[in-house]
Amino acid sequence: MMSEAELIKVEVAFARPDKQKILEVLVPPGTTALQAAEQSGIVRHFPEIELEQATMGIFGQVLGTKGLGKPAEHVLVEGDRVEIYRPLIADPKEVRRRRAEKSKADKSA
Repeated sequence: MMSEAELIKVEVAFARPDKQKILEVLVPPGTTALQAAEQSGIVRHFPEIELEQATMGIFGQVLGTKGLGKPAEHVLVEGDRVEIYRPLIADPKEVRRRRAEKSKADKSA
C-alpha cells in the first residue's frame, strides 16, 4: 500500500446545466485519466455517464486529439483536472449556419 506522500492529487469534473461536481482524488503515479475517473466515484453522482465511451479532456484539451493519448492511455500528473464532457446534442457548425441564415432572413424582411 502506498503512503499518501507517494500519491498525486488530481481532480475529476463533470457538469450538467443543473448540477456540477469536481472531485479531488489521490491516485498513484502512472494513473490514467480513465482510471482516475473510475476511482473518483463520479458515476455515483451522475449515473448517466458511460466512462468507457465518454469524451474527456485535461483543462479543455480533449484527450485523443492534438497528440494527447486517449483517456485510457493518458497518464496524469499532479494537479491535472480530468474533465468529462457531455455528448453534444447539436453540431456547433450546424447551429452557427442556422443562426446565420436566420439573421440574413431577418435583415431582408
